[in-house]
Amino acid sequence: MTTLFRLVLTLAFAMAPTAFAQSQTPVGVTKFGSWNIVCEQPPGANSEQCALMQNVVADDRPEVGLSVVVLKTADNKARILRVLAPLGVILPNGLGLNVDGQDLGRAYFVRCIEDGCYAEVILRDELLNTMRAGTNATFIIFASPEEGIGIPVDLTGFKDGFAALP
Repeated sequence: MTTLFRLVLTLAFAMAPTAFAQSQTPVGVTKFGSWNIVCEQPPGANSEQCALMQNVVADDRPEVGLSVVVLKTADNKARILRVLAPLGVILPNGLGLNVDGQDLGRAYFVRCIEDGCYAEVILRDELLNTMRAGTNATFIIFASPEEGIGIPVDLTGFKDGFAALP
């Protein structure tokens, strides 16, 4: 696991759900609407690595939260959307995504760690443009094969935050 991803996870889980609701911005973080850019210079790296992120909780289940992270790889050849979900999700159902009422499909979980399970996809132009133009996204995790939990993600600031990522 990369050092930046560990930092992002640490920040994501160090903040209690009440901190999410209060929209507090940690020191050293640049805010773009509902999104934050977090940067770190990993040991041995020539430059900082940055990620655009948002921590959210389900409206009707405050114990269920997600961390949504967007980053560019160090070689600047790929853009990645990584979503960390809590332990206990039904893994085969994957992670659903809906933007402004449009179902965009599912991503599969690639790994579970002590803090949760994450799904990861390459952020291709079509999905990136949909998120840039969108106002609201809903990520859907499954607590059982039949029960999806929709977790809203405000896309306000996503376009500007992504443009500001080095």
